[in-house]
Amino acid sequence: MVAAVLNRLPLSDVELVDLDLYRHVAEVELLLGFAKKHDLTFATVDEDGPAEDEARLLNLAFWHPGGVAEILDEPYLTADQLAHNAWHAAAEVALGDGAKTIEGLLLAEAVASAFDVYLVGRLIGHHPDAPFLESQVPAMRDAALAAGRSEEDVEALITRFVDAPETSFGQLWALLYDVSRALAKAENAEAAAAVLRAERDAPLAPLLHHYELPTWILFARAYAEGTTTPSVTKAETAIRDADDPVRWLCDNWL
Repeated sequence: MVAAVLNRLPLSDVELVDLDLYRHVAEVELLLGFAKKHDLTFATVDEDGPAEDEARLLNLAFWHPGGVAEILDEPYLTADQLAHNAWHAAAEVALGDGAKTIEGLLLAEAVASAFDVYLVGRLIGHHPDAPFLESQVPAMRDAALAAGRSEEDVEALITRFVDAPETSFGQLWALLYDVSRALAKAENAEAAAAVLRAERDAPLAPLLHHYELPTWILFARAYAEGTTTPSVTKAETAIRDADDPVRWLCDNWL
């Protein structure tokens, strides 16, 4: 029998290191409340804890709905990490059995990941030196430049996030969901290439490869259970149709 190596931690035992920077972002407080209400559990590895690379591998390859929210290299959590995990948990509650289908898994991941640009837009004018911005904005810039965009294009993207964070979230969520869902159903590389080519001119397409799309797709293909459910279809339609998709999600999932 293999000895347990994960040290499970309730949220109350995890230090939130930068929550004060997000006091002006009401959604973060709602996500924190949801995480507390639903007893999100985190974990570290016994003894010295995993290196950052080990924690990343465990999270990308072995996370599943309803399990440990995140494996941490240390018992510290940033507000953006908390938000990402809480969105996943909220999707599981809202979608029910649909949360484990291919569509449900990808819908939840798209929501949790697209929330990054909302936070970028909301933080820049208040806390431009926030650690989240120091890591995410350069990474987004690198992804856009690698996609062939200019520095001026990158600045326009960031300005878009600041001027319209809710709209930016909605656009990125739809792009991530549509592309990942189509890629998950693609039968071969030619079909997958056609999916990527069709979205090449989308406003936020330069950010596609900033996200872990291969992991999302392989995970969904390997572990999805059942077929799409009305709860997933209803949520997808509502998020697309909402004037403010962030507000809709807060009102209906949190």
